[in-house]
Amino acid sequence: MDPNHYRFRGVWRLAAPASAVYAALEDVRSYPLWWPEIREARESGPDTGEVVIRALLPYRLVVGLETRRRDPAAGVLEAVMRGDLDGWSRFTVTADGPGDAGCRVLFEEDTRPGKPLLRRLALPLHPVFRANHAVMMRRGGRGLAAHLAGGGGRGAANR
Repeated sequence: MDPNHYRFRGVWRLAAPASAVYAALEDVRSYPLWWPEIREARESGPDTGEVVIRALLPYRLVVGLETRRRDPAAGVLEAVMRGDLDGWSRFTVTADGPGDAGCRVLFEEDTRPGKPLLRRLALPLHPVFRANHAVMMRRGGRGLAAHLAGGGGRGAANR
């Protein structure tokens, strides 16, 4: 096992139409409004930008994003990540249940730390990094649900 290689997979089930969820996920600049760990999101071009992430652990990640696939019909958003994390991430949004009242969001990520300190700490802290990511994803799902329901995001995500 390579302690510097991470594969993450998670599912959010949201009581919102797939099209609304896809639109919210496509608008990376709005992530800081509803995802507590995304502290900043900057656009540098039509398909490029950068996010600043600060989760529970005392470090900050700056990750450059470049859209690799944007397919509303398939519900797929995929980006290449460079910087403090190198790899890719993908959201796949699909309708869940009858009608368009709810949806399922599959999140997948394949990454390696680009930050030297994280590479050095990978072996002893691998389980801690995975747990930190799990908390971040759980809070992101809660924040997006609250945001789409009109109840804000950041505060609701912290509950």
